[in-house]
Amino acid sequence: MRIAFFDAKEYDKPAFLKYGEEKGLEFRFFETKLNPETAALAVGCEGVCVFVNDDVGKETLDKLYALGVRIVALRSAGYNNVDVKAAFGRIHVVRVPAYSPWAVAEHAAALLLTSVRRIHKAYNRVRDFNFSLNGLTGFDLHGKTVGVVGTGKIGRIFIDICRGFGMKVLAFDKFPAKDAGIDDVDLDTLFRSCDVISFHCPLTEETYHLINDESVKTLKKGVILVNTSRGALIDAEALVKGIKDRIVSAACLDVYEEESDVFFRDFSGHIVDDDTLARLISLPNVIIPSHQAFLTNEALDNIAQTTVENLDSFFKTGVPENELCYRCGRIEECKKERCGKCF
Repeated sequence: MRIAFFDAKEYDKPAFLKYGEEKGLEFRFFETKLNPETAALAVGCEGVCVFVNDDVGKETLDKLYALGVRIVALRSAGYNNVDVKAAFGRIHVVRVPAYSPWAVAEHAAALLLTSVRRIHKAYNRVRDFNFSLNGLTGFDLHGKTVGVVGTGKIGRIFIDICRGFGMKVLAFDKFPAKDAGIDDVDLDTLFRSCDVISFHCPLTEETYHLINDESVKTLKKGVILVNTSRGALIDAEALVKGIKDRIVSAACLDVYEEESDVFFRDFSGHIVDDDTLARLISLPNVIIPSHQAFLTNEALDNIAQTTVENLDSFFKTGVPENELCYRCGRIEECKKERCGKCF
């Protein structure tokens, strides 16, 4: 079976080629992102494999369906870039619900430590043989309060890490984890009480711009924000204002709301048109990697293996593993409670 693989990077290929060969799948790798204009590249393919910044909206799905594509395989946990209603009845959508929650949680902790202890500044400074410690004073995480928004697998692992530092943990989740020993509070309490807030929730209509002009005003003065989930959880312009007003003391953003036109590409010899992103990068208390929280050898291998298994199960049995459920109205893994597949 032929699969059009969009937004392909060199680090994607080894594991996908290995597992694909085992299952008889032929991947056709394209560096370009999937969108209505590039959907034609999937001609002759039975499925497509996409990442977080590919456009899998209605127009794209219409074109894929007309080409004979019957499955979209997300190599990610998030799926906010997919119009699941437009896909229902025509194209099955599968995802990788968990590849390495440790990779993301550990990256969030690494960003937090880097910011708190000014490691990024020290690294750049000593490259100029400047060994002064002026301006590098940090603070202990021990005894501080961290707020965790989203207590799925990644959020709970991050909580364990923070507890290891001796931090007090408050958490908010619309569907709290049962018997997890987590102190659940409402979002307003979390915003007002926490020295550090880390986001580990999906992007939905309810979580869009959780940090905005109004909510910034409720944050505890001096808070550090960490986002390794989805960029649009934070209104970037509201964040800039919060930093200028000295409410937010630092931000660690592995993701960014308008990242699709910038992240995963080399703009070192060009001028980036996004003024908000340029402003954030210029701020000394903001750390912005390039959406790399998932990027470990273990995670890449798990992503490839699960994605290939999702595709293989569909082509061999017609019942795809890890299918998103649209029929019941809840966007979650289909439990196959009513029949073998969603449609």
